[in-house]
Amino acid sequence: MLSIIVLLLIGVTVFLKSKKSLHMLQQNLYNENNRYLKWVFKNYFHFFNLEVLAIIILLGATYIYDATGEVLYLFLICIYLYEIYSVKKLLDSSQEKKPLVITSRVKRLIITETVLYLIPIIIIALNRYNTRILLLMLLILAIMSYLNYFIVYICNIINKPYEKGVYYHFLHQAKSKLKSINGLKVIGITGSYGKTSSKNILADILNYKYNTLPTPRNLNTPNGLMITINNHMDKFTEIFIAEMGAYKKGEIKELCDFVHPKYGILTRIGTAHLETFGSEKNIEDGKFELIESLPSDGIGVLNRDDPKQVHHKLKNDVRLLWIGIDSDDVDVKAENIKCNYKGTTFTVKFKGDKKKYKFETKLLGRHNVYNILAGLALGKEFGITPNELITAVKGVKPVEHRLELKNLGNFYMIDDAYNSNPTGAKGAVEVLGMMPGTKVVVTPGMIELGKKENEYNKEFGRQIAEYADYAVLIGEQHTKPIYKGLIEKGFKKENIIVYNDVRDAYTFINNITGKKKEVYALFENDLPDTYSE
Repeated sequence: MLSIIVLLLIGVTVFLKSKKSLHMLQQNLYNENNRYLKWVFKNYFHFFNLEVLAIIILLGATYIYDATGEVLYLFLICIYLYEIYSVKKLLDSSQEKKPLVITSRVKRLIITETVLYLIPIIIIALNRYNTRILLLMLLILAIMSYLNYFIVYICNIINKPYEKGVYYHFLHQAKSKLKSINGLKVIGITGSYGKTSSKNILADILNYKYNTLPTPRNLNTPNGLMITINNHMDKFTEIFIAEMGAYKKGEIKELCDFVHPKYGILTRIGTAHLETFGSEKNIEDGKFELIESLPSDGIGVLNRDDPKQVHHKLKNDVRLLWIGIDSDDVDVKAENIKCNYKGTTFTVKFKGDKKKYKFETKLLGRHNVYNILAGLALGKEFGITPNELITAVKGVKPVEHRLELKNLGNFYMIDDAYNSNPTGAKGAVEVLGMMPGTKVVVTPGMIELGKKENEYNKEFGRQIAEYADYAVLIGEQHTKPIYKGLIEKGFKKENIIVYNDVRDAYTFINNITGKKKEVYALFENDLPDTYSE
């Protein structure tokens, strides 16, 4: 009877631990580029728990099984009750920004994992009167529970052939659908950052005249494009805007071979995902795969204010449209940019048109002007007149979590929490600097910037010191470089607050709202669950 209780408690432990394991596997793109394994080894501290003691006890009991009895099982029951309590407490206290989504793929992983754990249980059932086999199988189950992260990884490997078959089935379905829609214009958008904003802005502009389908949210992988095409595209779609993300060279080319864009927009080339790309040159070459995959009668939109785009040696003869703010030799140029807390105004000069056009938008920040210029360049090519473009830009909606201004009653939030990069973070604090009243920055810093990550975060600290009154750092370890940058710039120590839970930042901000008439708080970046401290 006691052995059955131990078995049930191990089962509950596995169930709780699997929620975390599957969540991290999903967050790490099912171990694409070994992301999941890297996370496991980076978080090795999860392996220090009382389950080790249970394994040692069972290992010893397997060799002296004739001396085992109720005391052994009582020890094991206490260990697993405590482990269940610990894991449950950890799960309840974790700040899940994006919870585990029970997709068909996750369901298949759960089935495979269940089968693996059932094997020792079936052996126990078939040999229920054999004490040594019972103890041996309990030992195996205890080891499997302890190494649950690796068991889920093994399940992912087992399911890989089937998942590949599912992938190719939906890929063929999506390709057939693309071919079936006559006259469909396909636009690809990529870059180190600004892809989603640029895509949403372009969609709002082109929707003025065309039935446009952009990939929703940040679905910028092959699976994301397939989901969009198979589930959302119909015969009335005139323009498909495909956001294209990548972690290494060749991935943008793979997406282009799938959807065959005729038009392409390259936002900015920076250091995002430097760790996985390996070098800045690899990032540049990887992003230019979009422009170099366009047909000879296609159009690529590039930014002349980005030195990497200007100096890149293009491998095809596609027609280029250049946009810019600081550069003069461009097809679409913005001038007289004025920003405040209500939005941005600027004038635009189109090449070959002597007239200057005044635009206004609710969007904040200079970088959004670049995104609008790219939309104007293609909008004009698609036959939308400058006056129509003025109206379209005025109606462009703020992009969720990208310098989105929100009135939260006691304070104004500038929500730039989607992700962060050195250029975007600098632009965000500059936008904060335009606001009246008390200025607060809430941030966990930037990630996936390779060897330069600490350097960039330290510089970010210096930039915060220039514009903010308070700095609220989320995660003591990861924000140490930001703290150093703040101190080096002479920022007051008492105005630097460190929390491990972003929810504490809201309490802090609410406590300072009475000191001045208005408080503006920039929430810069929101690290994924894989970076929780």
